[in-house]
Amino acid sequence: MANYDLHTHSTASDGVFTPAQLLRHAHEAGVDVLALTDHDTLDGLQQAREAAAEYAVRLVSGVEISVTWEGTLFHIVGLGVDEHDSALLQGLAALREQRDRRALVMAQQLERIGIPDPLAGAKKYQSTRVLSRTHFAHYLAEIGAAGSIDAAFNQYLKPGTPGYVATRWASLAEAIDWINGAGGVAVVAHPGRYRLGEPVLQRFLGDFVDCGGAAIEVVYPSLAPDNVARFADYAGRYGLFASLGSDFHRPDTSRKLGQVGSLPDGTIPVWRGRGWNHLA
Repeated sequence: MANYDLHTHSTASDGVFTPAQLLRHAHEAGVDVLALTDHDTLDGLQQAREAAAEYAVRLVSGVEISVTWEGTLFHIVGLGVDEHDSALLQGLAALREQRDRRALVMAQQLERIGIPDPLAGAKKYQSTRVLSRTHFAHYLAEIGAAGSIDAAFNQYLKPGTPGYVATRWASLAEAIDWINGAGGVAVVAHPGRYRLGEPVLQRFLGDFVDCGGAAIEVVYPSLAPDNVARFADYAGRYGLFASLGSDFHRPDTSRKLGQVGSLPDGTIPVWRGRGWNHLA
């Protein structure tokens, strides 16, 4: 059976590997089909496509879109999107502008607690048009304000910490419309990370389906077996395809490229959905 990893990141957003490096590492990890799903940008896809041909990895053009639903940040992955679709490109550009505005406020808040030049420091790690919290985390770790990138998130960048800035992103309907309009498949990313009670999660999934969403990530690193079964059940209950992905950003974490596992029996893989062959 082919090895699928349908959720990964590169330096086009907040990963540490360039798109070409990502494809090389995917090949070395035994990945057969890889989706590049950078945050709010499609900038890495051309380089990834060239490398995919070199390493004989099938590339799925993707994106991970930031969404605000009932005051909560969600991530919606788009698989198989047309990277030239004007509505999608315009929507992503607006989200990047929102990221830039957020970064200014984050920097101001971090300066107030004594962090020197946080905006300039974060931008040292920004290689494309996306400026993210991860870039701030790299800088905070670099100057010793935190012991690691993960510690920087926990101390400075999560809700309730000095550098966190609540932000309104795209609506759920907007994000799914952009993905569907670009010929892609909308997927709920890492549903177990949102810490929602069952009634709220069910309401979200109902809205997701009503807006045209098509799939949910059922398998990803650190997800306990009982939650794999739980989200597999939700996939069946809401008529959703099942997806899986490492959410790979860097090699020094548990999110290992290509080491995702397999979908449980009874689910319908997203790659068996109608129209999948045109997505890669």
